[in-house]
Amino acid sequence: MPRHPQSAPQPGYGLGKPGGTGTPPPGAGEAARGGVPGEPEAPGDSVHDTSADHDVRVAVPPVDPDAEPSGRRRLGSALWPPRVTRAQLIVALLLFVLGLGLAIQVSSTSENSALRGARQEDLVRILDELDDRTQRLEDEKARLEKQRTELESSSDQAEEARRQTQEREQQLGILAGTVAAQGPGITLTVGDPSGAVESDMLLDAIQELRAAGAEAIQVNGVRVVADSYFTGGGDDMRIDGTKVTAPYVFKVIGKPEDLEPALNIPGGVVQTLEKEQATATVERSAKIVVDALRPAKRPDYAQSSSQ
Repeated sequence: MPRHPQSAPQPGYGLGKPGGTGTPPPGAGEAARGGVPGEPEAPGDSVHDTSADHDVRVAVPPVDPDAEPSGRRRLGSALWPPRVTRAQLIVALLLFVLGLGLAIQVSSTSENSALRGARQEDLVRILDELDDRTQRLEDEKARLEKQRTELESSSDQAEEARRQTQEREQQLGILAGTVAAQGPGITLTVGDPSGAVESDMLLDAIQELRAAGAEAIQVNGVRVVADSYFTGGGDDMRIDGTKVTAPYVFKVIGKPEDLEPALNIPGGVVQTLEKEQATATVERSAKIVVDALRPAKRPDYAQSSSQ
């Protein structure tokens, strides 16, 4: 067979071959870019990677200004700038009024939290104390009506009036602290080892006892009356200017069944003192003697209006 002579290497474009020379054939650039020969390049930017052996272009899609914005941009445009409508203002005002009403209701409810957390027997005892106060007022009313009737029906009205005046003077003297008194009652002893008891705590005890019907009170040899005052605290406790020291002993004349429960109610005097690391003990007695006296004061300006 005839043998074809080997042709000499033709100069051409060598892709990836070292030493390739010449002009690349038509369409070689399009093939390298992944395109179709003879078609125009797609619009957009291109990245050229030029090297000694090849030329690669990667097409980057162009940015369309009319394209739909992303979710983050839509959210930002919806929130800022803020757009407040009339309906939103009305709803905000209603919510504010509702919140204010709830806050007032919670505040008023918390004031009675001590009674809400009390046991049933404590509530019954408080109700009994209120009933006893009402009964004492009814008895006082009946006594005064009886005195009026005796004055109106007595043959010797002058003598009867004198007797009632003396009796009334003794009663007022007990309340004013100018005469001694005795009767049933309780003894309240307050110990203060840490010096935490303040004057307002003792004053609260006095007020609770008075509200429960105490008729005569004496604290460490000082007669407590309507115009008494407490100052200081700890090592400098004073009653009407007289220094008193712990333990503070209250001698109280009144109905023991009313006085003791008044001090032991939930959140009352005893619990308050115990929270301050103080001690409070209450003892009932059939006979309490209140013998501390106060000098009678003559008013400087007030005068009797009766003729």
